[in-house]
Amino acid sequence: MEFSEDTQNLIDISLREDIGSGDVTTRACVDPAIRGEAIIVARSNGLLSGQHIARHIFKTVDSDSVYAPLREDGNKLESNTQIAEISGRFASILTAERTALNYLMRLSGVASLTAKFVEKVAHTQCRILDTRKTTPGFRELEKYAVRCGGGMNHRTGLYDMILIKDNHIRSAGSLPAALKRCRSYVEALADPVPIEVEVASMPELEQALDAGADWLMLDNMNITQIKTAVERIRQQDRKIKVEVSGGVSLDTVASIAECGVDFISVGALTHSARALDLSLNVTRITG
Repeated sequence: MEFSEDTQNLIDISLREDIGSGDVTTRACVDPAIRGEAIIVARSNGLLSGQHIARHIFKTVDSDSVYAPLREDGNKLESNTQIAEISGRFASILTAERTALNYLMRLSGVASLTAKFVEKVAHTQCRILDTRKTTPGFRELEKYAVRCGGGMNHRTGLYDMILIKDNHIRSAGSLPAALKRCRSYVEALADPVPIEVEVASMPELEQALDAGADWLMLDNMNITQIKTAVERIRQQDRKIKVEVSGGVSLDTVASIAECGVDFISVGALTHSARALDLSLNVTRITG
């Protein structure tokens, strides 16, 4: 993964936030000439994501630091798995430690939760999608972590896909009117974007089908409703993409996928992922 300007800025902000005018504890306790080595270790099972970020943080704090990954992003981790070795000025390692771990823990948590959802639907053709319910400023990184976990990215933002929801429909006057206006808008773009329509009932579904929608999101429907909707959509046109969203959990995702939908979008991947437990352990200090 290459760094965008936004990601670089985010890392710079994170380091300024933590270090401020200087790491006073390390300055007080550690001789700047001392060198050291450390390892990052997983304390729980999960999936790894964020190695490139961690390496960059250590190198930003001190270009003399060496960050040697022992596992790659996307690798499964068990408790006590060693993730990386760091060597260099001991003071620099201590100063960069928390910021690097924060990123690794957060992104690995997103990847780990995504992998659990992906595993639940592995016996189907359904794919797990993320949403825009991301930590502000972290979207690029969290969506990368979703990919590490085997998920797919939905739209990145408001600019790369049209998703017609209930409030858009109210503004346009009707679902067919909203879809018509969106098609006219997309046709005028130099780089067309996909159009998806959200429906929450069978009457709305019929309107969307009559209007020629080719990507439908079934919002907050129960299993019976989803099965009925999928049957009706496939009867109309088997090429129409079908997505389910709303209230999806690890307990329900498999039964939803078994209804024959193409995608299930899960906001929890990024808004409710629990950070993976990681720690940095010093292994050697030299004068």
